[in-house]
Amino acid sequence: MPIHRMHNKNGDSAAAPDMKDSWRIFRIMAEFVEGFEVMAPVGKAVSIFGSARMRPDDPMYQAAQETARLCVKAGFAVITGGGPGIMEAANKGAYEAGGTSVGLNITLPQEQEANRFQNVSLDFHYFYARKVMFTKYASAFICFPGGYGTLDETFEILTLIQTLKVEAYPIVLYGSEYWDGLHQWINRTLKPRYIDPEDSDIFKIVDDPKQAVKLVQQGVKKPWWHPVDEKLREVTESGKADRKKLPVESAVAAADTGEGTRYGTRPKHPKGKHAKPERKPQS
Repeated sequence: MPIHRMHNKNGDSAAAPDMKDSWRIFRIMAEFVEGFEVMAPVGKAVSIFGSARMRPDDPMYQAAQETARLCVKAGFAVITGGGPGIMEAANKGAYEAGGTSVGLNITLPQEQEANRFQNVSLDFHYFYARKVMFTKYASAFICFPGGYGTLDETFEILTLIQTLKVEAYPIVLYGSEYWDGLHQWINRTLKPRYIDPEDSDIFKIVDDPKQAVKLVQQGVKKPWWHPVDEKLREVTESGKADRKKLPVESAVAAADTGEGTRYGTRPKHPKGKHAKPERKPQS
């Protein structure tokens, strides 16, 4: 595809933007609109993450199925990525228990077959649109062992809670043999230099489906994590703050943006001049 070039006011040549990017907005918008319309009636739900590679004879597959069944009995819908493995197990447990079993399927270069235990199903091209549905419509998260995708989804939620962009939803990590090494590394390497001491309390590790669902119920009723800083804690607990001087933000610090995250304070821009490069960038 030829690269069209344009010139700036200094006569320098620069690549013109690909106009297809502008039209791509409508595809992105369509995924959000359909997702919001389909997911809105789901009600109280738990998102369950985990490996697509687990076989039905694996104990983790069976644990995920039982966990999802108990979630339905506790009054929750179950949301998964819609694929095989742990996702299939969770959808199966919810489906066979007579509950709402949601599959948020993703199109991948290597074909991923959607499991057949879904009574609400959506297909996504964009991972980030799919992640919004995982977060916006869930009241809790249970993370089973998995690969990069599972870790990505888990840390996405941990980050949103740590930065107060979403409520302090309960996050349960299932399988101590899998998660303990990560937990130890977080305590040994991340604290206190890279995260606050209380940030490792955002999640809890369990090895029993009943305990996982019990923690979900307790955490939904009364969040178990909050920041130690009093001002930040006030935001998470009451959501009240003075925002009259901020034209863009809502009058309520925790106001919902629409995609499930909170508004906040605008970033401060430096008053001084930006640093100049040591040498002029080449054209």
